[in-house]
Amino acid sequence: MKVILFGATGMVGHGVFLECLEDDTVEAVLAVGRSSCGVQHPKLEELVHADLFDLGSVADRLSDYDACFYCVGATSAGKSEAEYRRMTVELTVATLDVVAEQSPEVTICFVSGQGTDGSASGRVMWARVKGEAENYVQGLPVESYMFRPGVIQPLKGVRSRTAMYHVLYTVFRPITPILKRLFPDHVTTSVVVGRAMLRVVTEGYPKRILETRDINALGAE
Repeated sequence: MKVILFGATGMVGHGVFLECLEDDTVEAVLAVGRSSCGVQHPKLEELVHADLFDLGSVADRLSDYDACFYCVGATSAGKSEAEYRRMTVELTVATLDVVAEQSPEVTICFVSGQGTDGSASGRVMWARVKGEAENYVQGLPVESYMFRPGVIQPLKGVRSRTAMYHVLYTVFRPITPILKRLFPDHVTTSVVVGRAMLRVVTEGYPKRILETRDINALGAE
């Protein structure tokens, strides 16, 4: 299986990235981003491109892939709706339009978040914007799955690039395994998310929208 991964330098994306490198079913990984992920591996090819809103000049490098893991995420904190929508919806459209055109047999796994508003019309700004992005992806002419994880425990050295989130993960790290057992509908790990994405691409899943419980069930060893 050949995989395209957007967001390999972020917390969720890097967790998925590590699982792809370790999984024997994955023969090649193309990490697409504005900067290098700083890793060397026989399976890995990087596509560093300054403007992800315009992939026209590198579109041919996105051809003939089996899976696309879209793990790009931005916090809504401190952003206007227009700013958040540009990074959440408009960037998704710009990148995945090209992927779907160049790799028409691709399966897309799109990372959203627990609480996303599928109607895209609710009162919570981030939730309705995420819902708009999800609805766009589901409308593409390729197979797609929406991943809505809740709290994600970063493992294998993965860390959040958002300072506030990193502090919270550090503070709660000792009790996160307990929280995961107590609240399986709300807590998962970066490893489980990566394994679940790989499994849904190879085996399919009866739901197109995967909540945390689905992710934990799919990503379990």
